[in-house]
Formats: sequence, structure tokens, C-alpha cells
Amino acid sequence: PGVGCRNQEEKLLQDLMTNYNRHLRPVPHGDQIIDVTLKLTLTNLISLNEREETLTTNVWIEMQWSDYRLQWDPKKYDNIQLLRVPSTMVWLPDIVLENNIDGTFEITLYTNVLVSPDGSIYWLPPAIYRSACAIHVTYFPFDWQNCTMVFQSQTYSANEINLLLTVEEGQTVEWISIDPEAFTENGEWVIKHRPARKIINSEHFTPDDIQYQQVVFYLIIQRKPLFYIINIIVPCVLISAMAVLVYFLPAKAGGQKCTVSINVLLAQTVFLFLIAQKVPETSQAVPLIGKYLTFLMVVTVVIVVNAVIVLNISLRTPNTHSMSQRVRQVCLHLLPHYLGMHMPEETPGPPRAARRRSSLGLMVKADEYMLWKARTELLFEKQKERDGLMKTVLEKIGRGLESGSAQDFCQSLEEAGPEIRACVDACNHIANATREQNDFSSESEEWILVGRVIDRVCFIIMASLFVCGTVGIFLMAHFNQAPALPFPGDPKQYLP
Repeated sequence: PGVGCRNQEEKLLQDLMTNYNRHLRPVPHGDQIIDVTLKLTLTNLISLNEREETLTTNVWIEMQWSDYRLQWDPKKYDNIQLLRVPSTMVWLPDIVLENNIDGTFEITLYTNVLVSPDGSIYWLPPAIYRSACAIHVTYFPFDWQNCTMVFQSQTYSANEINLLLTVEEGQTVEWISIDPEAFTENGEWVIKHRPARKIINSEHFTPDDIQYQQVVFYLIIQRKPLFYIINIIVPCVLISAMAVLVYFLPAKAGGQKCTVSINVLLAQTVFLFLIAQKVPETSQAVPLIGKYLTFLMVVTVVIVVNAVIVLNISLRTPNTHSMSQRVRQVCLHLLPHYLGMHMPEETPGPPRAARRRSSLGLMVKADEYMLWKARTELLFEKQKERDGLMKTVLEKIGRGLESGSAQDFCQSLEEAGPEIRACVDACNHIANATREQNDFSSESEEWILVGRVIDRVCFIIMASLFVCGTVGIFLMAHFNQAPALPFPGDPKQYLP
């Protein structure tokens, strides 16, 4: 029976193909229109290449139409109810993917068509399509994209074939079908909506043109941002936070501050370069993560400039700069109180005289002189012999005490007077020099304190700017969600 059945199929195929021309439309009259139904089944959303703006999908295209030349009476052919015919032997509606990106308009494999006795043809070829998809990078990597797959007949107009969406169980299939058992989920994108529509005479064509029709399948997909959060955003935020932490270094450590900040700036540049390799080369919009990296780079540059300014202030001395009372009042008394900074208490003393710019030079010369000459020579300029000086003074006073006479004691004091006066003058000179040196160090320390106050103010500003900018930018991403409905103003869900 098997051989007979095959013979009947062969005979049926030969009978059907006799005088059959696959290049002609299967209509008895030229003014008739052939209905061709379409259904798209998605098995794998392979990838979306943002840089090339290309969507790669693995699909099955289900097409049905009727060919009156392929009808037969099953009773004459051993009750054959279904005939498998190579698709290259019958007329095909030449439906192609109009927005392909690689020039491959056709399907991947020309499978057999299934022919029924009434002439109905069912064709289910597989295809891997690379279609164009305009990428909107404004909210990358928290974005969603609307990609389309546009199918149309390559040579036939709407006056010759009528493209329709498949009807199943009395309902039009206005969506991309997904077989849960065969579908492979994409690791980067999640499908939010998958509607389908037929478009006739779109805005690109005038009514005078040939009847224009398309069947458009939409894929509205939302990106899963976890990969970019873990590998780019979190490291970038942590590295950028280090630039803010440089304010905890001493005010005079400006070199170390600049080194840390510039290293952070270089790391941010690397991240920006990685993002530039991912998104398309477009000037229409700047990616959200690109905006964030640029914001962080600006903050880091401001921190470097601030470190240079604070270092300049901290290294000032009374010889080069004079601190005004307003600066001293604001930076050493007013701001530390509001910033919670503990400032050293001032010891009461005589008011400081205005220091001349040459005082530092005089003190340096005095220091050199003190190092060059022995201390006793410095104190007693007229005394050439240092050894025994105190002994000489004590001997003179002792002789006056031994005599027991007040006159002798006064005379001994008078004899030791020049040496004692020289000692007192030298001690006064040392005290004045030490007091002047302490005043010099105190004023230099005040400039360092001013640098600390500026550091604290800038730290509060930069930390607040860093936190607010980070939260604000990513709140923008949080509200950028795929729409609840596929088409604005259309309440239909386009789902089974």
C-alpha cells in the first residue's frame, strides 16, 4: 500500500504540474485579487546591535493563499488529503523583509509547501533576519526600543494581492506569536509588546501611487540594565567618590590631592571610551550614562582646581600676603562655627603690629648669624673669652659680700654691672626675636586654617553636588519605562 500511495502522489504531482506556470498569479481573471495571510512566530531574539542599529531575529513566517490550479478530487488519487510540493515549483507571493540591513530579502530555507485538495497552500519557512532598527540612545542603558519588521510583496501591488493577518479561531492574530517551548529568552532585552498591523498607503506615498501595503510587526523591548550597572555604573560611582574623599587629606597636601583626582579623571575617560564603542555614532542625542560621566568629569576637574587654590592659600606667609580682618573674621570665626570645625583657641596678647614684607629677610639673616657664631659670642659681643664669664661675675660679687661692707658690695656690683647689663640686653633680644618668630608662625598657621575652611566648604558643596547629580540622573532613568500600550491613543493590547 505504501508503494501505491507514493505512486498516487507522484501521479497527482505530475498531473498538477502539467501546464503549470509558477511565474503567473493563480487567478482565472487578471482583475481578481489573491488573499495572502501572514503570521510571524518568534523563536529567538538573537541580538540588537546598537552601534550598527541592527536587530537580529530567528523567526518562522507562516503564509497561506489559494491556487485554483492545484485542486484535485481526493477520490481519484487514493484519498490523498495533503500533498507536499517543493516551494520552487509553485507560485509564491514573493513577500520579503523590506527593512533588511544586509541585502538578504529572502527566507533562509525554501521548505516544502503543503497543498490541500481545495487548492489552499500553507508555507512555513524559517528565516534569520537582520532588520534595521533606529536606536534612541537618550536613556542608554536604561532605554527601551521600538523595532519593526516590515513585510511587503516585492512586485505585486494591493490591486493584485491582498496582504492580511492570519485569523485563528475567529480572531485576527494582531501580534507576533511566541511558542513558549521553542522560544529562547534574550539575556539583555525583555519583550514588552509585540503588535502587528497592516498599513495601506502610508505617509510616504500619495494616492496617485500604486496601492501600497505593508504588514508591520513591532517589537517593543526594554533593556535589562543589570550588566551595565555592575560593570560600568557601580565602578564608576565608587571611583568618582574617591575624588570627593581627597578633601580629607591635609590642606597642604595639594600634590597628593591632584594626583588622586587626575587618576580618577583618567579612569572616567576610560569608561567614557567604553560607552562610545557601544552606542551608535550619532549627534542627535547624548546617552544618559554619557551625561553622567561628563558630569563626574566636570566635578573632578573642579576638585583639582580647588586643590590648587587651597594649596596656594595654605603656603602663604606673612612675608608674601597680609590677611585682612574681614577674611580672618569670616574664615576663622564665622564659617568654622557653622561647619562644626574645632579651631585652636587664641591666647590673649598685645595687638600685632603691621609686619613689613622685609621682616622675613631680616629674621633669616639673624638665624644665619646665630648659626654662624657661637651663642656666647652673639650674646656678649665685647666679651672675647667665653669660658669663666660667670665665674668672673660671681667672684666680683663674692668679694663684696666677704668684706661685709655695704660700700664694698656696691662697688662689686658696679664692677659687674656691664656684664650683667649685656646679659639682660641679650636676653631681651632673644625674647623679642622669639616673640617675632612665634607671630610669624602663628600667621602662617592662620593661612593653613583658612585653607582647611575652604576645603571643608568645597567638600560639602562637591559631596552634595555628587549625590544630587547621581540621584537626579538615575531618577530620570527610573521614569523612562516602556509604554503601557503599544500605540498611543489606541486602547488595544494586541495580545492573545
